Amino acid sequence: MMTERQSGNRTLSIVAPFKADTLSLSKLFGEKYSVSVHQNLTELSSALGAETGLVILTEEALLGSVAALDEALSEQPSWSDIPIILLASNNGRSGRDTEIARRRLPASAGYVIVLERPLSSASLISAVDAAWGSRERQFDMRDRLAELAEERGRLQILLENVPVGICFMDAAGRAIISNPLFREYLPEGVIPSREPDIAARWVASDAAGRQLEPNMYPGARALRGEPVNGIDFCHLRDDDRESWMRVSAVPLYDDAREIIGAASVILDISEEKQAELSLRRFNEELEVQVQARTRELNAAIERLRTESDERARAEEQLRHSLKMEAVGQLTGGIAHDFNNMLTGVISALDLIKMRIAKGKVDDVARFMEAARTSAQRAAGLTQRLLAFSRRQPLDAKPLSINQLVAALKDLLQRTVSERISLSLDLCSEDPWICADANQLENAILNLVINARDAMPHGGDLSVRTRLLNSADAPDAVVASSLGQVCIDVEDTGYGIPENMLDKVMEPFFTTKPIGQGTGLGLSMVYGFAKQSDGRLSIRSVPDAGTTVSIYLPEHSRVASASRVVPESAASGRGQSILLVEDDDSVRLINQEVLEELGYQVCVACDAEEALRRFHTLEKVDLLVTDVGLPGMNGRQLAEVIQQLQPRLPVLFLTGYAESAMAQGDFLGAHMQLLTKPLTLDVLASRVASMLASDTITSEIEL
Repeated sequence: MMTERQSGNRTLSIVAPFKADTLSLSKLFGEKYSVSVHQNLTELSSALGAETGLVILTEEALLGSVAALDEALSEQPSWSDIPIILLASNNGRSGRDTEIARRRLPASAGYVIVLERPLSSASLISAVDAAWGSRERQFDMRDRLAELAEERGRLQILLENVPVGICFMDAAGRAIISNPLFREYLPEGVIPSREPDIAARWVASDAAGRQLEPNMYPGARALRGEPVNGIDFCHLRDDDRESWMRVSAVPLYDDAREIIGAASVILDISEEKQAELSLRRFNEELEVQVQARTRELNAAIERLRTESDERARAEEQLRHSLKMEAVGQLTGGIAHDFNNMLTGVISALDLIKMRIAKGKVDDVARFMEAARTSAQRAAGLTQRLLAFSRRQPLDAKPLSINQLVAALKDLLQRTVSERISLSLDLCSEDPWICADANQLENAILNLVINARDAMPHGGDLSVRTRLLNSADAPDAVVASSLGQVCIDVEDTGYGIPENMLDKVMEPFFTTKPIGQGTGLGLSMVYGFAKQSDGRLSIRSVPDAGTTVSIYLPEHSRVASASRVVPESAASGRGQSILLVEDDDSVRLINQEVLEELGYQVCVACDAEEALRRFHTLEKVDLLVTDVGLPGMNGRQLAEVIQQLQPRLPVLFLTGYAESAMAQGDFLGAHMQLLTKPLTLDVLASRVASMLASDTITSEIEL
């Protein structure tokens, strides 16, 4: 098996005049070492260098001059002592005669092993291996010395350039190693505590303000084994200039934990102290000025207090005036719309009355439809007002946001002017949400109208849908296991000044000219987003554009429901209904409708009358009551009657009731709720369905 060569490029040099010796030695060591054969000592001397591992000489090689070898060995580095194995020939000589062969080598040959021939190969190999191992240790020492020298060089550079004075001292306080800054501060090379003349130039105080004695200086304390961190000294330099120094010191120990010296660091803090002094002087001067100003201000405060009270009253009057102005704008707009709608209803009813009186009833249905349309518009207006106050019941259902926005495109295009480029950027994932479709459409339309008004000279308007991870969604959005859906309405209009961004969602606040906006638009959208467990955010850059974003929780997809055909009004079979309504007109109409459908109806105008009626009736199959009754409300009435007749179905009718918005808490067992205004078909079908079963699922139908 081949033996791995030792130590890379390091050579085993052989000088043997006899060819047989050369061949035998090369053969013996050629596999393990890199062998270099030389004819004489002169050739060997030229080849000796840092990578020479070992030299084997036969005695015959020393017959000539050894001066060249002496010179080559003398020029070796201090760490290098090349091992030389001298193979002496006995030729009948005694052991003392082999020393004669040793003395033929030059004095510079320090590591010499003399082996007398003949000898076994094993002995020679053992001697070579031992000498080679010694040489390897020399190489290791060379490498470590080089590393230490390099490290020392780096430390020296650091020591010479660090902006503090550094010193390593012996146990007597004399500097062993120091950098230029330390020598500048202490040119004598001795710590102040060891020299009274030097100590006189270094003055410091303890925590109590007493002057430190030299034996309490940092260097002296460190030499006693006590680390000291940061004592400030006033130092008087040789040129009589004062400077401030912060001195620290730590003890140095040997392996036996005996103190052998200390290390000290001096930091020039003159600028810091000068700044402190300037600040102290400034504070003193400022205190004088403050006292003078305080006297002046105290005299002015009394005058200002009176003025402040007057100003507060004026501001309160102004706020009230502005509020009333905003309310006036709102009520004016509402009154205008309601008057138009009421005109349609009243005019249509008058025409119907006139046609019936004349016996012309052919086209009465047309006027009835006109009155119905105006009434429905009025109902829509009340829903928008409830949206502004964030109190309207929402008919939240799963829907595709992309389909909803795409269906709005034609309406949005007609809403904006021809100079505005409208684009839809719909999310590729087709996200779903659970929201009131009508309210969301109104919110988007409202934002598009605002964007249109912000671009009177044209621009780009984009409606974008996005799907966000839960981690990327705003904190205010209710957590969803799926993610969050964002609807962005982005324009390139005037933008909103930064100081107004926090106000634009406040009720009655508007940036439009007087008469062109009530300040309810964004507030309505904000209310819808909050009621839908989402939020509204606005980003705007003046003269660049505005982006309004509605964030809503994502909802899982559902199968498209087939369109429900409205049920026809169902007829009763004489069931008994207790109807409670405080409005005379509504009570009359509902009574007539229910009786027309075949029910027996007993009416009451409030809860007290309803309880009296209930006790007189033999049987009650259904309680139909308004929520907002005078005195005891409808919910309280239902609870009392259900205690008297458990499992009695109860149908609530309400125009608006704040407590009814918390549906889970408001509706109990066997209870349902309808919101006004409602059609007679809806009322009839709901009454029929509730009478058909004793177990009813609580829900709200708008």
